[in-house]
Amino acid sequence: MTLPSPSIEYFLLCPMLIVFAVAMAGVLVEAFLPRRFRYGAQVILALGGLVAALVAVIVVARSIPASGRRTVLGAVAVDQPTLFLQGTVVLVAVLAVIFIAERRQVASTSKIAVGAGRLRGLDSFTPQASAVPDSDAEREAERAGAAQTELFPLALLSVGGMMVFPASNDLLTMFVALEVLSLPLYLMCGLARHRRLLSQEAAMKYFLLGAFSSAFFLYGVALLYGATGTLTLSGIRNSLAAHTDTSMALAGVALLSVGLLFKVGAVPFHSWIPDVYQGAPTPITGFMAAATKVAAFGALLRVVYVALPPLHEQWRPVLWGISILTMAVGTITAVNQTDVKRMLAYSSVAHVGFILTGVIADSPAGLSATLFYLVAYSFSTVGAFAIVSLIRKPDGSDGSEDANLSHWAGLGQRSPIVGVMFSMFLLAFAGIPLTSGFVSKFAVFKAAAQGGAVPLVIIGVISSGVAAYFYVRVIVLMFFTEGSDDTPQVVAPGVLSKAAIALCAAVTLILGIVPQPVLDLAEHAAQLVH
Repeated sequence: MTLPSPSIEYFLLCPMLIVFAVAMAGVLVEAFLPRRFRYGAQVILALGGLVAALVAVIVVARSIPASGRRTVLGAVAVDQPTLFLQGTVVLVAVLAVIFIAERRQVASTSKIAVGAGRLRGLDSFTPQASAVPDSDAEREAERAGAAQTELFPLALLSVGGMMVFPASNDLLTMFVALEVLSLPLYLMCGLARHRRLLSQEAAMKYFLLGAFSSAFFLYGVALLYGATGTLTLSGIRNSLAAHTDTSMALAGVALLSVGLLFKVGAVPFHSWIPDVYQGAPTPITGFMAAATKVAAFGALLRVVYVALPPLHEQWRPVLWGISILTMAVGTITAVNQTDVKRMLAYSSVAHVGFILTGVIADSPAGLSATLFYLVAYSFSTVGAFAIVSLIRKPDGSDGSEDANLSHWAGLGQRSPIVGVMFSMFLLAFAGIPLTSGFVSKFAVFKAAAQGGAVPLVIIGVISSGVAAYFYVRVIVLMFFTEGSDDTPQVVAPGVLSKAAIALCAAVTLILGIVPQPVLDLAEHAAQLVH
């Protein structure tokens, strides 16, 4: 008996390999470079590696056929949707690294507050993760100017997992990628500089619920392997098409879907999202809200479109119900939120329902609309959370973020540029014309209607109308309500952060006015390798 030799085409894998190599280099920097040099080295290494990975994605996309290629014994699919999603993840990661790297600090001007004389600024991360919150060790690390530079290799390891996740062509590779992208996020969620206990609680909740969802995913893999005798997605499709008894396979698909729907944050697997988004450092929240959804929806699309066509009549009604629940629960619950981060968290849940309408379309148009939606949503989300990270409690406090919605009254009058940019992101979330949100919602609703899901589209339009209420409420509060002594301050970020926020706003506007080039790119990318 002769075993086939592994066929690994490193050129096709180079975007992922570059990110993992840079992450390993970052670990070596932490081990061998003196502390005072680590921050600068890690920032340069992370941004340089991500830019190199983006260039590699473009080069690979230009060289492969439209039908795509498979490598590593068929375990990895390198096709146009994979490269489109990988490019989106890398772009989001570049923005996230810029916000993670923000360390701008200014001296407090208050002479009467407890925090007088302390430095306040935009460093969102604890100076020493091992220190007990509010302990002498933590205060000493803060006075010494210590910084958590381990964040950069952790973020890159997570990015690497996110790039492999939508490229996985068998369930075992998909599970490994899921764990690689998740484990660094569990750690980074617990590293907030302020409200340490809330941050650690968020990390623990995310870890425990994530572990359960991974177990469900793995049980689903085991049942599907028992039912079909293979782990490859195309092999599962062929086996399901050849057999009439699919009861065990359906049970496996149900358990597998729990893991995937948990990652995208669909109802009823969304309970972790508001607590984790609120407790995690805001740059990490923005990174998770955008990049994790891109990767998870990429994996979901591959499973649904490649492995499950024979079960189309079984999975489609289930996704209908989940999409309706997700839109309704996310929208209704967001209405009565008093914390901006929790409001954006429930808003992201509602957007998962909108994106699922594109998946349910089960057509090339639905695939391309979903890809476009993920790009548009990612830039708006990263930009919105970046703005939230700039809003700090009034001078004389501890300099922590102020996400209390009632305190934002008059914020747009004090800081018009920040108010206008945040309003633009909110209008995009609401799907107002001339923003990327309108085009993306129109695209997924059109694809769903063409696929016969007209009732789902009607529910989506109603949900969008209800959601517009709480977005407009924030805009009215910022610009048309008088401020008070509780109105927070806007701490000016560094040049790179300003440029990144401006880029998010520009993309949000451009994709609403001139969306056709990206729509064409998404349409060209809507062909999964089988």
